Amino acid sequence: MRLEVVRGSVRRWLGRHIGIRKKLTDNVTEPITQGSVCGGSRYRQSGVLSVENLDMAKPKKAVAPKAKEFAFDKGDFVVYPTHGVGRVIDIEAKEIAGHKLELFVISFEQERMMLRVPVAKAKMSGLRKLSSRKIMESALVTLKGRSRVSRAMWNRRAQEYEAKINSGDPVSIAEVVRDLHRNAGQPDQSYSERQIYEAALDRLARELAAVERIDKDVATQKLNSVLQKVA
Repeated sequence: MRLEVVRGSVRRWLGRHIGIRKKLTDNVTEPITQGSVCGGSRYRQSGVLSVENLDMAKPKKAVAPKAKEFAFDKGDFVVYPTHGVGRVIDIEAKEIAGHKLELFVISFEQERMMLRVPVAKAKMSGLRKLSSRKIMESALVTLKGRSRVSRAMWNRRAQEYEAKINSGDPVSIAEVVRDLHRNAGQPDQSYSERQIYEAALDRLARELAAVERIDKDVATQKLNSVLQKVA
């Protein structure tokens, strides 16, 4: 009696198994000779997705784009906002905290300083190429304009002047030079005014010299001659 029960259970299990297998076989995809290739095998799609169609659909790893728009070469002049004109003397590849980085090595002879800027962060840091001659001409035109001295307290004005200098924009720096310049017959500059004026004049002269490929002293004389003509 017990043997008959076991045999009956086996028959029922086989019946269910064969029925499920037959149902799956009816829905399986059929090989085709033409069409798209999925997962290395050619199959016509049906209502059921085959394992082959999903097995090879692996996501592709995204390749990070390299920062080529700021690909300066060794020997190029560049401008860093808070330090002015410098020269790229090397491009280093270093591993920092497990990350491989490419670095621009920039020398600022005037300040006797070396600066390393990651290539990928060059744009974010404000590093740029030299201004065009057209922009430098706009800066010279700004020097010829009338000074615009704010009536605000000196501390506030000093902050505004320093912000313009550190922006690295030649026209903004020219505005500082123009507003703080004193000709004969005008009140002398205070010590703080003189410091900011000389810093702005030096920054503007260094970029003008690099753009026109002249000596810095010659560039300074050119700026002074423009300022004197305005008086």
